[in-house]
Amino acid sequence: MFEYVNGPTIDMIKGGQVVDLTDLLDDTAKADFTPSLIKRVTYQDKLYAIPQVTDMQLLVYRKSLLAAAGVQPPQTVDELLAAAQKLTTDKVKGLFVGNDGGVGILGGPALWSAGLDYLTEDNQFGFDDPAAVESLRKLRELFTSKSLLLGAPTDWSDPSAFTQGLTAMQFTGLWTIPAIQKAFPDDFGVLPWPKLNATTGAPSVPVGAFSSIVNAKSKNIDAAKKFVKWLWVDQTGKQLDWAQSYGFHIPARKSLAAKADKLKSGPAADAVKFVNENGHAQTPILWSPKSSTAYSDALNRIIRSGSDPATEIKSVKAVVEAELKRITG
Repeated sequence: MFEYVNGPTIDMIKGGQVVDLTDLLDDTAKADFTPSLIKRVTYQDKLYAIPQVTDMQLLVYRKSLLAAAGVQPPQTVDELLAAAQKLTTDKVKGLFVGNDGGVGILGGPALWSAGLDYLTEDNQFGFDDPAAVESLRKLRELFTSKSLLLGAPTDWSDPSAFTQGLTAMQFTGLWTIPAIQKAFPDDFGVLPWPKLNATTGAPSVPVGAFSSIVNAKSKNIDAAKKFVKWLWVDQTGKQLDWAQSYGFHIPARKSLAAKADKLKSGPAADAVKFVNENGHAQTPILWSPKSSTAYSDALNRIIRSGSDPATEIKSVKAVVEAELKRITG
């Protein structure tokens, strides 16, 4: 057995490298896991991994800085852009989404905020749509607004830019909450990435997890499956301890998240709510590495160089459709 971030790739599954674990979860247990995680490790109604913990990304903001600027927590992308502008001063930028301007982390949120996804429910290309063009154009607008922190000493996954007062808002990981709590005990809040506008899309948070997988080449497949079930299905006490005592994570099961003391109040409790109500797997299982590279390259050209989103989307679509044909036959 082994663990793998976000579960096995589609090529691992198609290549027969991982074992079907569907029989390890009955319907009740399956319903207890974070839905977006279960969806990510399922292919053709078969389960290929058991999620271990939930990690997610979210928007953190300084309550006092927003209050001083007369800014409400943003509920739409336009409100976010306006807030970032208003919060920017000579010493503090309004928003930090990574030193690349969001290329690495905003690809999913940009689609979900527009009511779209990487792929449709029937596994077709998901964002050849005017709303995607508009959403990606907003990321370019943000990049050129002079309200975005760029060239920070650390990147989006580290809270230092936020805790050192370089930015009023930051899109970052749940794991940064303890450091932020220490720096600003009562002076921060959390939000999902906002919806595109009042009538389009929905708020969202990217959700991922290391998952437990059984190697199909193992000489002890039955024993490995029994161990995975014992640890990641039956031993709920150990699962709760793992999520709380070795880093800051949300248990992969809703019933355990409700029991986690560190997640019962404040921003951490809000984060759990976002995962259950607004969570999306970081990428769907049929989104291959080649598709990911094509989209990332397009985002880089759109955000940093001002390339036309509609043209770039068409180019990504061609790559993705070829990959889907390769994968699904």
